[in-house]
Amino acid sequence: MTSVERTMKALWSAWWQRWPRWVAWATMLWAVLYASFGLACALRRISLLYHGGDSGASGLGWAVVAVGVLATLVSGAVVLYGLRPALRVLLWVACALAGITAFSLLMDVITLMVGQGVDSRASAANKALAAVGAALLAATARSDRRPAGTAVRAPSAAPQFVQLAACVGTLAFVPYSAMKLVWASGGTFAGITGEEMLAVSERNGASGIFLTLESWGLDPTALLAALGVFLLWGLVRPWGQVFPRWTLFLRGRRVPRWLPLTPALLGAATLAPYGVVGVEYLALATVGAVTMRHGDFHSSDDALLVGWIGLVAFAVYGIALTIAARSYWLRTRPACRMSINAE
Repeated sequence: MTSVERTMKALWSAWWQRWPRWVAWATMLWAVLYASFGLACALRRISLLYHGGDSGASGLGWAVVAVGVLATLVSGAVVLYGLRPALRVLLWVACALAGITAFSLLMDVITLMVGQGVDSRASAANKALAAVGAALLAATARSDRRPAGTAVRAPSAAPQFVQLAACVGTLAFVPYSAMKLVWASGGTFAGITGEEMLAVSERNGASGIFLTLESWGLDPTALLAALGVFLLWGLVRPWGQVFPRWTLFLRGRRVPRWLPLTPALLGAATLAPYGVVGVEYLALATVGAVTMRHGDFHSSDDALLVGWIGLVAFAVYGIALTIAARSYWLRTRPACRMSINAE
């Protein structure tokens, strides 16, 4: 390690060791910004709901204001009086509310990655701000719990149960990816041809890159599923904790915990509830309790078939990702040097 690297590491370590002090200030600044954003949307009657509509615009805006004001008061109290037990409870309440508000942020990210515009810029901004706030609120709630040490654990594999969950999560995407690749290759599935699906994508505003990949027989969402599987196995296998050889300057170094955990937690918080709730709705539609709209498909039965394949994949993968992320979190926590030497 060069002198420059040692100096940068020391500066980073010194700054990071003070994070319990600055995180409450950062949370308070975010809370003021978030409350102001909600107030502006409420007064201008800007819809923050996915489906839009004037009826729900101001209502959700005022709800955002309420979350922002609660977070401002609680984080301000932490700055003034320190982290008390009652304040910790309120921080977790505000964190949960912000997390609920950030729901489906991953869907907006995926939509942007495939070249389509989001349904509502204000809604997407609200979800992004809420996700940042949830992370800051959680960090503030845990700001008095310093690590037991700075020793780095050796890369390790997850327990067999967690790896079994990763296998199940991987297999859940097989029917989904096969369905997408059938359409991308020009085949017919659920009564709709690949050409029709391509026309639907073009009508929905897909980018040129998306349409080009489709014309080559490569569905971008199937590629994203492959990346999701790669992330899942990186969380449960030792190679997910060390940069590989082809990364040149980083090879052999430890992967920062936040690098895989950020997309993992975002994906788990979105896909698991989205898939589980969707499967419950499909179950009701299957028994005739609710009506299934056919949308771009030729019949409700076709839409139901595609829905089962997609939502089961999201639900199972989301649950597996949650289990894998928790295992990765526990296996990569800094440990006390004395305990490691004793082992």
